[in-house]
Amino acid sequence: MTTKQLIEQIHLKKSFLCIGLDVDLTKIPSHLLQEEDPIFSFNKAIIDATHHLCVSYKPNTAFYEAYGIKGWKSLEKTITYINKNYPEIFTIADAKRGDIGNTSSMYAKAFFEDLAFDSVTVAPYMGKDSVEPFLAFENKHTIMLALTSNEGAFDFQTKNMEGKELYKHVLETSKGWKNAKNLMYVVGATKAEYFKEIRKIVPDNFLLVPGVGAQGGSLKEVCKYGMSANVGLLINSSRGIIYASKDENFANSAREKAAALQKEMQEILST
Repeated sequence: MTTKQLIEQIHLKKSFLCIGLDVDLTKIPSHLLQEEDPIFSFNKAIIDATHHLCVSYKPNTAFYEAYGIKGWKSLEKTITYINKNYPEIFTIADAKRGDIGNTSSMYAKAFFEDLAFDSVTVAPYMGKDSVEPFLAFENKHTIMLALTSNEGAFDFQTKNMEGKELYKHVLETSKGWKNAKNLMYVVGATKAEYFKEIRKIVPDNFLLVPGVGAQGGSLKEVCKYGMSANVGLLINSSRGIIYASKDENFANSAREKAAALQKEMQEILST
């Protein structure tokens, strides 16, 4: 999916919602545990109930890798189901990869070619030769960690280096990498006051924003400081939507939670 197509979907659905498919078998409705593939059954129900309300799905790969080969097969079935039935959805492999060049090339091949995701999250700590192999895929997007929402973000990301915070150095440096036009960035919603500074450096790139909802981030604050001329935001909600209920009508409850966020986004887009 191109950036232009993503923007078109945002305006068509009046939504810039991304739903995280982070499946923990201890948290899903118990009746699904009788299914041959509980993870896929859960995901399928959530996707069918919410696809019209969101523009993106983001499985965090750790929640699949934790179950070994069965979990990986569930991930493959999930992305195949989305691509086949809802091709207008922008898919994100939340894998946070990043290693020396030849290793990154294999990671990129796994997520972009094998699994056919539209994008993958990466960590920039090892520099450009760990990120550019992902950017080499012209029609794919690389979503780089910039300023995260966790408590430990302040350990390194906001440290002052030569008169500037480290995350700003990361943003500015990445703009010079090959095919940087396909870069997106992860910026946590709990860091809303930083969005104004971030937009000075990357005014047009899309920002993937976790932390709204369960982690306490404010959608209005994020949009106030982070929205660009082309919207430029993908707001992720995971637990707040997919675990809205553990009863047999869990998918309906998830749809209601997603619809509430979509309505709020629609109001913001109309102002």
